[in-house]
Amino acid sequence: MLDTKQIMEILPHRAPFLLVDRIDELEPGKRAVGRKAVTYNEPYFAGHFPQEPVMPGVLICEALAQVGAVAILSEEKNKGKLVFFGGIRQARFRQKVVPGDVLRLETELIKVKGPVGVGRAVAYVGDQVCAEAELTFVVS
Repeated sequence: MLDTKQIMEILPHRAPFLLVDRIDELEPGKRAVGRKAVTYNEPYFAGHFPQEPVMPGVLICEALAQVGAVAILSEEKNKGKLVFFGGIRQARFRQKVVPGDVLRLETELIKVKGPVGVGRAVAYVGDQVCAEAELTFVVS
């Protein structure tokens, strides 16, 4: 398990854009499972939406990508590198994510060719899928 400090040793992201609180499972170069506790104090809730706060779907995708980046950058050959979005395909948002929810973020690398790869990513609240997507990444 990795805590926030250990995650920040791997990822360049910092508050308010670090969207992963901890990593519960890690297979370097293969998959990772992380968590994000969504609180009412998240900066985006001030405008999305003031009367009914909902975590933006693009930020759920970013959180999933950050979990995948931990898996990629934990491989010895990728230490010290950056991971960038190359694309998002087949994103689906199944339910709202609101303050008080705890996101379980699972990203598995399904195809890698050189510095480019694809991850299958699913976000859960409890046992319910709230978002899923296929994420393309580029290691630089």
